[in-house]
Amino acid sequence: MFLRRMKAELPTPDQALAGRPLPMPVANRHEVLDASLKGPFPDTAEVAVFGMGCFWGAERLFWQLPGVLSTSAGYAGGITPNPTYEEVCSGLTGHAEVVRVVYDPARISYEDLLKVFWENHDPTQGMRQGNDVGTQYRSAIYTTSDDQLATALASRDAFAPIVEAAGRGAITTEIEPLGDYFFAETYHQQYLAPTKNPGGYCNHGPNGMTCPVGVAKTA
Repeated sequence: MFLRRMKAELPTPDQALAGRPLPMPVANRHEVLDASLKGPFPDTAEVAVFGMGCFWGAERLFWQLPGVLSTSAGYAGGITPNPTYEEVCSGLTGHAEVVRVVYDPARISYEDLLKVFWENHDPTQGMRQGNDVGTQYRSAIYTTSDDQLATALASRDAFAPIVEAAGRGAITTEIEPLGDYFFAETYHQQYLAPTKNPGGYCNHGPNGMTCPVGVAKTA
């Protein structure tokens, strides 16, 4: 019963694992895009962070988009510093599995990234995504600027009536400014790349709903 509860509820700071002061080592080359995972990136590049359940399939969605410079799998939205995958899966770090997307805003907009996010998972399931159950699988958008935050909230509000009309219920997506981002271990990076595990587990794909883009930002 305790383990089931921890899978469904975020830990408090006093419950969270201690973690470690140093980051996990991770390879710095993108298996598909032959780009850096850590940077430096062009001054004009921007960063978006999305949680859509398991980060394997979510990362593949974004690295395929023109204008995306680099992607990486990682952990965000939690408490424990520099967590391991096993620690995140315990439910005692508070992190979500996320994809960090580095993109060129002159070639692809944040609204276009949001459209891919909203249309390729179920944002109504709370602490799960399909058969993947646990706090690390929650739907989340972690923003890196005030403009991103306003745009993400506006996109949620525009998409909500479409989701409800489809009989899916209320959107549960967590939307808040990004705190710390921690890279996942190397074996998670570009896990579904053709050179690694092209037939590996993936539960992402079109959800049958269309999200409007270019919606007006709210204050």
